Amino acid sequence: MSNTYFQFKQFRINQDRCAMKVTTDACILGAWTPLLPGVKKVLDIGTGTGLLSLMLMQRNPGIRMDAVELEKEAREQAAENMKNSIWHDGVKVIEADIKDYRPGNKYDLIISNPPFFNNSLLSNKDTDNLARHTLSLSYSELLEVIKYNLSDNGYASVLLPCPGYFQFYELINRIGLYEARKLMIRHNAHSEVKRVITVFGKPKSVESVSCELVIKEDGQNYTAAFKELLSPFYLYL
Repeated sequence: MSNTYFQFKQFRINQDRCAMKVTTDACILGAWTPLLPGVKKVLDIGTGTGLLSLMLMQRNPGIRMDAVELEKEAREQAAENMKNSIWHDGVKVIEADIKDYRPGNKYDLIISNPPFFNNSLLSNKDTDNLARHTLSLSYSELLEVIKYNLSDNGYASVLLPCPGYFQFYELINRIGLYEARKLMIRHNAHSEVKRVITVFGKPKSVESVSCELVIKEDGQNYTAAFKELLSPFYLYL
């Protein structure tokens, strides 16, 4: 059974009512995603527990977050996690289908840890399926939502499984968006890339910058790079 909460240095994530729990990959997304000086308004698509919104708020308390969640219980839990944090005034949690979401503004940054699985066996729990599978939000739909809500100079950061990344990359280019940076994530130095974070936007980059992060050394110890990235958040780093 998963823990009912995850304690970070500056906030706590209760997760007993959310299908998607705190994961190492999501923490990397929240810690690594670039927060450029011009970023003021941020959209978190599929906020779940509210983890990504709180990580970005810790990194820059001056930003303002709109955190959108489709599933009612997850939205309620995210709202509670925000309320119990010191940044509660900076985050608005919204229960909505992101495909129908029409705010009156565009966003400087859009972040998302979307449903991963396109062709895998479904759970018998509808909430798990919504959270883990591309039933309610396909890659194409997600990219159309991002393009609609992104400011002219804004950018998005999305976490993907490695096989899905290549499909996603093709779709980025097809709709007139451009990758600027990506992070390839390995569990250890000898394992295959399992996750990719892609950062992309409307302005065309000269060339995408590719980086790599290895989570653990050959034993069970975290690498120096991982500890440097996550030490502002993890209790025991």
